[in-house]
Amino acid sequence: MRLSLLILFNFVFFCATARVTVIPQSIYDFKVDAHKGGTIDLAQYKGKKILIVNTTARDEYSRQYEQLEALSKQYKDKLVVIGFLIEDFAIEPGTKLTPINPNKDYYVSFPLTTIVNVKGPDQTPVYQWLTQKKYNHLEDSEVKWDFQKYLIDEKGNLVAIFDPKIKANNPKLIAAIEKQ
Repeated sequence: MRLSLLILFNFVFFCATARVTVIPQSIYDFKVDAHKGGTIDLAQYKGKKILIVNTTARDEYSRQYEQLEALSKQYKDKLVVIGFLIEDFAIEPGTKLTPINPNKDYYVSFPLTTIVNVKGPDQTPVYQWLTQKKYNHLEDSEVKWDFQKYLIDEKGNLVAIFDPKIKANNPKLIAAIEKQ
């Protein structure tokens, strides 16, 4: 009897302390914390394409923000850009490490999230959905570096993944956004 109670206690304790993350089936089921407070509810973007970009919180990438802002404004009726601030990639080879300032203003009109992890054991659930075929139904992928881009169509399907080297003004990215 004591052994049974001990086993039952250990099972209940393990279940209560185990960290279980349930990944939604649809991109529209996600809500993420916004950079300046509040929540970004992805359901509000049904009917639009969504370009999810893991953006860096470091200053040396300001040109990427400018390009993404221009893209966001150019296609404002059919596309929303969402920047997920990250610090997974601490430093680009050959550059000096700049401390992250989570309260920094990025001077973009598109939504930004709080700082999240897009790799490793603490990967944010949105990126689990984006990088695993069992959730996104397109392909498995790995976030290679800052500014990797994931394009979601108007129906919530992941339709394309763009390498970090592909800039926001790249003709392949533009063609994917314009595709009906």
